[in-house]
Amino acid sequence: MTTHTNSPSAPVDVTVTVTVIGLGAMGQALAGALLDAGHRTTIWNRSPGKGEKLVARGAVRAGSAEEAVRASELVITCVVDHEASRQILDPLTDALAGRVLVDLTSDTPDRARTSAAWADTHALDYLAGAIMVPVEVIGGPEALIFYAGSQSAYDRYEAVLKALGAGAPFLGPDHALAAAYDMAMLDFFYGSMAGLVHAFALAGAESIPAAAIAPYLQTIVNILPPIVAGTAADIDAKEYNGAGANLAMMTAGVDHLLHASRSRGLDTSQLEAIKAVSDRAIAKGHGADSWASTVEALAG
Repeated sequence: MTTHTNSPSAPVDVTVTVTVIGLGAMGQALAGALLDAGHRTTIWNRSPGKGEKLVARGAVRAGSAEEAVRASELVITCVVDHEASRQILDPLTDALAGRVLVDLTSDTPDRARTSAAWADTHALDYLAGAIMVPVEVIGGPEALIFYAGSQSAYDRYEAVLKALGAGAPFLGPDHALAAAYDMAMLDFFYGSMAGLVHAFALAGAESIPAAAIAPYLQTIVNILPPIVAGTAADIDAKEYNGAGANLAMMTAGVDHLLHASRSRGLDTSQLEAIKAVSDRAIAKGHGADSWASTVEALAG
């Protein structure tokens, strides 16, 4: 039962009916958060055998994707990619009419735009989202999920979306923005994780256990927030003051890492890629600038 009016921009006051399509680990976490918030939740998955715990908690298992869509005013999909999402939803455009569709499927910006064009063709009220946290965080104050697309849909269901995670920023009308933020943040995450594991491997080559060096790596972690903010400001302003630490000096440090890693027989592909970019930036005249200047070498 809902208490909002029929106005497309009316806020949700209490609860709404919500369907979750896709019951992987993340989809189940989303449905669980909705149940925790008191929303009447319908679930559906292409393959059977998932969602028993959710049903035991009060979720309604739909017998088909169409039944799942028709059961709710708000439909959330969370599947492997946008192609899989459209395969499920394309036969259901009539059933989706008048409902709000929120696609929390991770994919690229280009594919998000393709899905948005599909939704526009069928006059569907559509939000694209990107989940930036693991399943354990969903529903909590630290959960971050980006949204982009239909402003009216976001405004109407903001309270429901925040039940999935308190961090629920609306990025704008371009549906690809959520995926673009997602890709940029994952770029940083995977690069950081690769660097972390390589650091442990390099320490291990000197018989240093990973657990022994881990506490000291927190020093690096602690200096990252101001580095992130400063680098962002430098790149946006295209001003790369290298007075504190210039690119030529830091590239020499990368070279030391390369020699140490090669001498221990470790893979150096990531370090070689880093060095190649910094060398190109130096060749462009940025040797006395900050590391942020390597952005000028990333486009070739």
